[in-house]
Amino acid sequence: MTPAVPVATSVYPVSLVLHGRRCLVVGGGHVARRKALGLVEAGARVDLVAKEVLASVREIAGLESIEERPYRRGEVAGYRLAVAATGDPAVNRAVFEDGESAGVWVNSADDPASCSFILPAIARQGPVSVAVSTSGFSPALASWLKAHVTENLGPEVAELAGMLAEARARLKAAGRSTEEVDWRQSIDWAMLDLIRSGRRAEAKERLEACLSL
Repeated sequence: MTPAVPVATSVYPVSLVLHGRRCLVVGGGHVARRKALGLVEAGARVDLVAKEVLASVREIAGLESIEERPYRRGEVAGYRLAVAATGDPAVNRAVFEDGESAGVWVNSADDPASCSFILPAIARQGPVSVAVSTSGFSPALASWLKAHVTENLGPEVAELAGMLAEARARLKAAGRSTEEVDWRQSIDWAMLDLIRSGRRAEAKERLEACLSL
């Protein structure tokens, strides 16, 4: 039997590129719906399996397939990652153990000891994502912190990200290394205030001056 993962294990934060990759969700309730939506929004090809599937889960656009049946041992093989959200610890544990055997990353909802990856709370604004994690100690605390981050993550942050992307492209086109630029001098609350107040031209001029464009 696969040993339980220590809850206090240090985690290594990553952002996965799941577009076009196969993922499995085991479960058909409200938690499974939330997990499936996140995977679909990331562009993953999501199959969902559950003994019972809520109507709201069936309404998710973009799911590859929905099968209303029990999980079959070993079926996680062939997927990039899987999420177990059945509400049944034994089933969730089975998905995790199968994932360990097949080399598939598995998240078990509300059971960090049966996870090979932990999902953080995410605050998003356009291309900008801020992840908050407590390494499985307290999802409630992660959610609370995410709410506070979201309050300060307005649309101006996404617009600044776009400006910086354009600046990076211009630097590369000019044959300059983007790694040698001190980006920190061009990113501050003053830049966000300029964008927020509609003074986008001033913000771009300030950015170009900082980067000598």
